[in-house]
Amino acid sequence: MGTMTLALLSLLPIATVAVFLVFLRWPASRAMPLTYAVAAFLALFVWQIPGVQVTAATLNGLVIAFTLLYIIFGAILLLNTLQESGAISTIRKGFTDISRDRRVQVIIVAWLFGSFIEGSAGFGTPAAVAVPLLVGLGFPGMAAVMSGMIIQSTPVSFGAAGTPILVGVNNGLSANPAIAEYAAQIGYPVWTDFLAFIGFKVAVLHAIAGTLVPLILVSFLTRFFGKNRSFSEGLQVWKFAMFASLSMTIPYVAAAYLLGPEFPALVGSLVGLVIVVSAARAGFLVPKPADAWDFDAKKNWPAEWTGSVNIKNVAPRGGSMSLLKAWSPYAVVALLLLSSRVVDPFRSFLQSITLGGNSILGSSIIMQTVQPLYLPGTLFIATSLIALYMHQIPVPAYKKAWANSLRVSAAASIALIFTVPMVQVFLNSGGGTAGFDRMPIVLADAVAALAGGAWPVFAPFIGGIGAAVAGSNTVSNMMFSEFQFGMGGRIMADPTWIVALQAVGGAAGNMICVHNVVAASAVVGLLGREGSVIRMTLMPFVYYALLPGSVGYFLVSYADQGVLNAGTLLITLIVGLAVYIIARYGGTQSSSRATKSPSVSKRASQAASKPPTPSMENILFVALELVVIPLVILQVFRSLASSYLP
Repeated sequence: MGTMTLALLSLLPIATVAVFLVFLRWPASRAMPLTYAVAAFLALFVWQIPGVQVTAATLNGLVIAFTLLYIIFGAILLLNTLQESGAISTIRKGFTDISRDRRVQVIIVAWLFGSFIEGSAGFGTPAAVAVPLLVGLGFPGMAAVMSGMIIQSTPVSFGAAGTPILVGVNNGLSANPAIAEYAAQIGYPVWTDFLAFIGFKVAVLHAIAGTLVPLILVSFLTRFFGKNRSFSEGLQVWKFAMFASLSMTIPYVAAAYLLGPEFPALVGSLVGLVIVVSAARAGFLVPKPADAWDFDAKKNWPAEWTGSVNIKNVAPRGGSMSLLKAWSPYAVVALLLLSSRVVDPFRSFLQSITLGGNSILGSSIIMQTVQPLYLPGTLFIATSLIALYMHQIPVPAYKKAWANSLRVSAAASIALIFTVPMVQVFLNSGGGTAGFDRMPIVLADAVAALAGGAWPVFAPFIGGIGAAVAGSNTVSNMMFSEFQFGMGGRIMADPTWIVALQAVGGAAGNMICVHNVVAASAVVGLLGREGSVIRMTLMPFVYYALLPGSVGYFLVSYADQGVLNAGTLLITLIVGLAVYIIARYGGTQSSSRATKSPSVSKRASQAASKPPTPSMENILFVALELVVIPLVILQVFRSLASSYLP
């Protein structure tokens, strides 16, 4: 069978998801069983995998699915507990005091707080924490899910204290002795130093692409969930969005260089939170109260925006609650997540109970190890119990929180028990009597054959597809890092840059990962609309894979082709388009006040409908942030990298 024919067949499970879930908008509970059937059919009759191996992969997927459901349950329980105590009402008021503007709120909660949770725990946990918090603040469920997915990009490569690098890239490369020899030749005889070197490159690429993520976040929020369906209403806060971006990414890069892969997301998000919240309180770059942007009245929301989790405005017991007391459960869960990942005695205790790890049905597939105490779901439940005592919640109200949480979690089970087994069958499709490699490797080989020397542009997309299917940047890195390293050698490029592009693309793939979307939707009871969410996050994914790929092509081609190459052209097009759009539509005048006016003259309406002329001030400011700052970061990187090399 030809390479391209085999590649097209290996693409079928992904294409099935795209057609039925994304384009036809079937609910995941219908689309994913069909996708599982396609993957199983290909494995059994084309790849000719033994039936026992397909069954073992399916059982392993079920184990992983139930661990995800456990995490979902814990997250929903924590949210419902805080709702019953009245803490959510106090937190909502606290954010209103910082800024009534929803664009400011989503940047603080999703981009900064979500990045901190990602750095602490990873594995989709930000969606389990930040998404329900946004719903508690009054965001539509679908808007919260979309926001939670878009920010799962920049911090992901360093999530769970650097697991995608320290476990994913490490396991992907360490099995090949030739790679260790290469590392020693370029001045890294110590393997962990080599991983840190790759991690630093990953951080630089993320910092460049992450510059626009908060702005994309607010622009998509206003475009899809605003009364006026306008990108420009999000672009109007571009200065604050980029300020928030740089407040996170600059310390993020510094932490990657000074501290290693464990800390960029943690340090960047914490420093960013302190800076941005302080600035917002002081009114720095935030819209004036009269110009604050908000959603339309809830009664006017389309039914598909809201889920079955209804956050009621329950008053705190006793009539009031301090902001510190209301936030304390989130502080506790953040502390537990962080300490469970980086504090050895506590981590060792939580990992003391381990289930699984044995062969399934005598096959080569090893059951996913489960450490019940170490799972974020256990930490969520523990925090819920702490909140029960701390907030003095009546027992009947707490029982109600448990009942509602069980009901919503059960609704997510149908989609997940087919989604994750499909992934496991797809990933474990090697070793059949047909002699074909695993489906994802076959697909990557075909793309490599077509891309040739332009591979750096495509490398992040392979990493992204791997993460989107597997549901994990770590798994994608384990699966493709050695392949990507080898591609660097084939095209005579620095292989460490190609591996870095893989890690960045793998992070971006979380934005369109089916089971991440299912899990995030389940937390707010928004099941059946997963395809609509992926449709919204698809373009941010393309941007986040294409820009680093273009930068990577520029860097690996610089020695042979000079400054002007295809990478330069792509970077210029992306940055130029961003500069133009922000300069033209990112004016400071809010349209919110215009929409509140009872009558608008025809002449004024026509004038308002014309795109504004870009101002020189806006062009200069945007050019500074999108061109000069990334170039400075690259120059700093080159200077620092020279000190690594012999």
